[in-house]
Amino acid sequence: MATSDFIHRFVPATGGDGTTLLLLHGTGGNEDDLLGLGRVMAPGAALLSPRGKVLENGMPRFFRRLAEGVFDQQDLLARTHELAAWVRVAAAEYALDPTCIVAVGFSNGANVAAAALLLHPDLLAGAVLFRAMVPFEPEHAPNLTGIPVLLGAGRGDPIVPAANTERLADLLRTAGARVTLDWRPGGHSLGQAEVEDAARWLATARGGPDAGK
Repeated sequence: MATSDFIHRFVPATGGDGTTLLLLHGTGGNEDDLLGLGRVMAPGAALLSPRGKVLENGMPRFFRRLAEGVFDQQDLLARTHELAAWVRVAAAEYALDPTCIVAVGFSNGANVAAAALLLHPDLLAGAVLFRAMVPFEPEHAPNLTGIPVLLGAGRGDPIVPAANTERLADLLRTAGARVTLDWRPGGHSLGQAEVEDAARWLATARGGPDAGK
């Protein structure tokens, strides 16, 4: 595998603590979509932003789905393993600290990041998952002890049911992750205030106490 296996953008760090943000776009997005968000989330961090390989009516995604909220489980698992392998290759090629990679995903990108946490618990140092769903139910809980995860959810989200969000939080907490569940009154889209709050969370979370609520 090579970094060219995914169309992507890499922005080198300009300072900071060695953190790399793995930016994972939503359906219909691309490798450029979350670069601005990444700069807000962690100024100075390196940015690694791949484009999903699956096309749904011409729109890039990270894995196939059978219907809204119904995932192709076989494809999900295969694509998650592929993405994890690619992240490791990219970390080596770009001389990134593999222990300081934090995923920031939106919608489909958040779902594949959640799957990566469950399947490759040593891949990520943390995650910010905006509008994520349970990707699959693991047979055995992975060891995510101490890994900080922010779940950004909308009370009025027409795509992600509140119960699904709560289930994902439970799965991650059972695995030992330090989960913060941030409910917003809106729907599936992100607002500037939520992004700025997430940036403040990220600035302190990796060394901070469990702020789960």
